[in-house]
Amino acid sequence: MSPAARRGYLLLGAMTLAFGMAMAMQQNIVTNYFEDVLHLSGPDFGYITAIREVPGFLLIVFTALFFRMSIPRLTAMALVLQAIGYAFFGLSNSFWTVAPWVVISSLGYHTVLQTQYALGMSLTGESKSGTILGKMAAVNNGGALGAMFIILVAFHQHWLSYRSSFVLAGALAFVAAVAIVRFPALRDGVEQEHHVARDRFVMRRPYRFYYYLCLLDGGRQQIFFSFGLWVLVNRYKLAVPQISALLIAVSLCSVMLGPWIGRMIDRRGEKAVLGGINTIYIIALVGYALVQDVYAATFFYALYSLIMGMSAMSSATYLRKVAVSNEIAPSLAMGVTLQHAAAIVVPIAAGFILNFVGYQVPFLIASGFSVVAIVVTRRLNPLAQRAPARISEDLAREAARQTGLTGPAGGVAGAVTD
Repeated sequence: MSPAARRGYLLLGAMTLAFGMAMAMQQNIVTNYFEDVLHLSGPDFGYITAIREVPGFLLIVFTALFFRMSIPRLTAMALVLQAIGYAFFGLSNSFWTVAPWVVISSLGYHTVLQTQYALGMSLTGESKSGTILGKMAAVNNGGALGAMFIILVAFHQHWLSYRSSFVLAGALAFVAAVAIVRFPALRDGVEQEHHVARDRFVMRRPYRFYYYLCLLDGGRQQIFFSFGLWVLVNRYKLAVPQISALLIAVSLCSVMLGPWIGRMIDRRGEKAVLGGINTIYIIALVGYALVQDVYAATFFYALYSLIMGMSAMSSATYLRKVAVSNEIAPSLAMGVTLQHAAAIVVPIAAGFILNFVGYQVPFLIASGFSVVAIVVTRRLNPLAQRAPARISEDLAREAARQTGLTGPAGGVAGAVTD
């Protein structure tokens, strides 16, 4: 790893740690805050989720507006928005007074969720992308673990309130912004004079399988995200310390699982990993819907949460193998937008369904998304599905490498001749 790549690795690691802490701290308490302070109902959870996902849907517009801004600076700006949203979250007292801070913080962290993959993959060559993203996932989960310990102890001892916890989460997001703004310009781990220029808007037919996976991931993810913790809080009456203990256990296991999944992506490929991950999703979601015991429900919640981010990681490394270099970042943004096209519709529909049926039905619907994802995954073939421009880029890169290795007469470059 070059000195610039090592510096980038440390800066991205620091950002990821602080970002993971901020996200976990807010998510750890927000369900109880909605239940205990704002007194939101089950359908309200679906509606507030849909509001939160609107910025994710509009992400492609946001990134297009700032397409001239480098990815590190775009990430830093997004983290500042997240910090502002989190810091003011605790001032709300109703559904509509919390909605503006939900939107502002959502725009921030949804931007970071896609730019962090682009930054991570710039640290190394294509063959090690999964390994790097797996390590960053472990750092993120390590930060989440620390935040959850803080919440568990602080709420048990009454050192923190909801409001002060939200302010602390905002401060951590701001620390992440300061850390990433000086990230170096890298491509395949090699420092560049300038950050890679990117297009405003990218939607290409060769990337269609990536888009399909994003749509399915968005539909499944948002059902679980909207109602997973709500079931534990509303039906099984788990309090903040109990939720914290559960999330701590999940994060502790995820710290070890993330790097292993990353290595498996590099060794076995996205097709095999995504197939296995979606099979586990189905088991966890069906189990969560059908069990009637708090311990079994907690187990299936933990099982799903352990691998929750791994499908997006695998999809991102697949995209890198088929996309042109300057189209990776805007394509990731398009993927997030498509995720949230589903994420806006699905929670509203699921929230409406909850007015008439039990919570089990949305989770069974979510498992159906994973069944379709397995069908799509079986068609993945990164080498054969490369975009024509990517094939040309690879040929040009190989020609340049061969030119560097051989002299004008075809001998080894730099060899001494008589």
